[in-house]
Amino acid sequence: MAGPEKGASRIWWFAFGYFAAYVPYSALTKAVTTGAVPGDGSIDGFVLLPVTVATSMVAMFTFLTVMRWWRYASRGQLFGRSVPRPGRYTFASGFCTAAIIGTTTLAYTFEGVSIVFVMLLMRGGVLMIAPIVDTITGRRPRWFSWVALLLSLAALLVSFSERGGYAISIVSAVDIAVYLTSYFIRLRFMSRLAKSGDRETTLRYFVEEQMVASPAMFLALVVIAIAAPGPIGDSVREGFTTFLSSPVIGHAVLIGLLSQGTGIFGGLILLDSRENTFSVPVNRSSSILAGVAASYALALTLDADLPSTYELIGAALVITAILFLTLPPLFERESRARPVP
Repeated sequence: MAGPEKGASRIWWFAFGYFAAYVPYSALTKAVTTGAVPGDGSIDGFVLLPVTVATSMVAMFTFLTVMRWWRYASRGQLFGRSVPRPGRYTFASGFCTAAIIGTTTLAYTFEGVSIVFVMLLMRGGVLMIAPIVDTITGRRPRWFSWVALLLSLAALLVSFSERGGYAISIVSAVDIAVYLTSYFIRLRFMSRLAKSGDRETTLRYFVEEQMVASPAMFLALVVIAIAAPGPIGDSVREGFTTFLSSPVIGHAVLIGLLSQGTGIFGGLILLDSRENTFSVPVNRSSSILAGVAASYALALTLDADLPSTYELIGAALVITAILFLTLPPLFERESRARPVP
């Protein structure tokens, strides 16, 4: 078991991993779905999902095997053999994570609305959920967590004030509602069962949730491809068939790998033993900064629009929020470590 200082700093390494995966994930998804990369033109988000989710599923099983983390999962019997299995709550949490995987990717494909606006709306919604979950579970948010939360919300308000960001279609509104509802349930289960200082408990929850999430999402896509009528069903069927010979199939595979990377690091951030009003802003701030970095990457490589002044002001507020999350705990540890005269 890691010492307390190492355990306290681990969340920042996870935040760095989340940022490093999220920048290329969001940039590549935006580029592929808008036709900015050579290939078949713009690709519908539902067409992308079968390949990206299947890749995430393979990456998840590979990661857990390489890390030898299957041993932390609960065990059950299947044909006389002991196999890892999820618990009741981790099974439900895995389904919520599956919904988050799908809605996150789709958020970059909406027309008639700013992608950055939708991203910030989704992250801002989760920021507002965090203290509610803490209150329900009896966790007491510390003062610097509240300050960071308020700064993060201020960043969202600045971004919302930009013109052109308010036209939300029914499909995007449903996507956001599913995303936020899934996060509320997921955070509730995490707080109840896994946010503790015990590494085995945390990893058990993580493994059992991960082993459900991408397989559940993939199974849902199979059902949609078989049974769903209309444009959504047609797009998912295309993702399972003709899209497999598309020139951008390699990009879709890479999106799936990076998506799983964000899922791994993002999940480990949220499972930090401290209150949600601390861990959620760390998670959300990393993705917002990654979104700004991705915008610059697209501007430099594919001549896309640069981030607006509103987005840059929002990013500055987010950086300030991160400082409030980082410095006070550091000062507290140094104060405790200082010998009494």
